[in-house]
Amino acid sequence: MSPTDQTTITVVADEFGRDLDAAYGTIARTIATARERGTDLLVLPEACLGGYLPSLGSVHDDEETLARRRRNLPPAFALDGPELARVAAMAGDMTVLLGLCERAEEGGAEVRYNTAVALTGDGVLAAHRKVHQPLGENLSYSAASRFEAFDSPVGRIGMLICYDKAFPEASRTLALDGAEIIAALSAWPTARTAAADRIEDDRWKKRFDLYDAARALDNQVVWAASNQTGTFGSLRFVGNAKVVGPGGDVRAETGVAGGLATVTLDVHAELAAVRQGMYALRDRRPSAYRLDAVLPDYPAERPEPAYA
Repeated sequence: MSPTDQTTITVVADEFGRDLDAAYGTIARTIATARERGTDLLVLPEACLGGYLPSLGSVHDDEETLARRRRNLPPAFALDGPELARVAAMAGDMTVLLGLCERAEEGGAEVRYNTAVALTGDGVLAAHRKVHQPLGENLSYSAASRFEAFDSPVGRIGMLICYDKAFPEASRTLALDGAEIIAALSAWPTARTAAADRIEDDRWKKRFDLYDAARALDNQVVWAASNQTGTFGSLRFVGNAKVVGPGGDVRAETGVAGGLATVTLDVHAELAAVRQGMYALRDRRPSAYRLDAVLPDYPAERPEPAYA
């Protein structure tokens, strides 16, 4: 891609559950609409294939609750299986990012990861396994331990999944690895306690939006955030997919009802313009940062989790 190329990015907020036929139908329609808009990069939500968890767990759950959750886990797929090959065939020359539950084998045992995949018609380009696990997600998925950017037809991309974006170290690692675009795929729900009547007023929706703007500005990158909408099990998702410029300005968003938001921009020119003065990555002082600092004390039982 030449430095003057325009890149069209489309982000998606839509509903995905256990019904795979319905998911493929939604993905096919979305890709068709995105193609009509000239999309180069399409970012679908976390857990597109097979849906997310119907509820968030706790270490205090009784055995009956744990057994019920195990029965309701999403289906798990191999990255080289027919499920992703079907999406790749739809993608053609478009770069498509989407989430699924990944089935992998480690040490002779089967494990599950909450995974985001980037693919084109040629197959899988890269995968990111979710690192940060909120509120009992570790009862259903294994956690990964790395963030890496990758080269794609639209430039160098980094991927995050949902709660990953709450940690500035995650997006900073991707930016330092050369990511020009960071895509954050989510199934981000409303608050579990004292939920607002209107999603627009929900506390966790506001956090979702703040993280998107802050992480784009922190790293002076183009930020593409997708999300689920609707409800699944006990969860209600906040939607509001968006593209944020490297200055932290929201260029387009879907709103809580969902849909597609599309932006066309010259990624290299945008980054150069915002980085020519205060360039955050250049001006870091790593020797001043206490990465080994001891955590402050906090109550063992928090009245409200930070995020689910």
